[in-house]
Amino acid sequence: MLHTVNKSPLQTRDLDSCLAHLGDGRLLLIEDGVYAALAAAPSASQLADAAAAGRVYALGPDMEARGLAADHLAANIQVVDYQGVVQLVIDHGPHQAWV
Repeated sequence: MLHTVNKSPLQTRDLDSCLAHLGDGRLLLIEDGVYAALAAAPSASQLADAAAAGRVYALGPDMEARGLAADHLAANIQVVDYQGVVQLVIDHGPHQAWV
């Protein structure tokens, strides 16, 4: 299953809820959810295990819109473009949005 989180972990507990149900699914951080991917964010440690397993992604255009550079991301978080999102849906659907 592909999970998406679109809110900053500083705004809501959506990331916590998502991670509690992630299992072997994939997590795509979009919109303000990309703030969770920053190495300096408190959420970075929460994402570490899933990221090390190659299961956490951040949407590049949403990072760019917020002035976030890929070199500020926590380890092992993969940046994807819109085509990458389509591929994630194809490979790991169905989709669960945490909003």
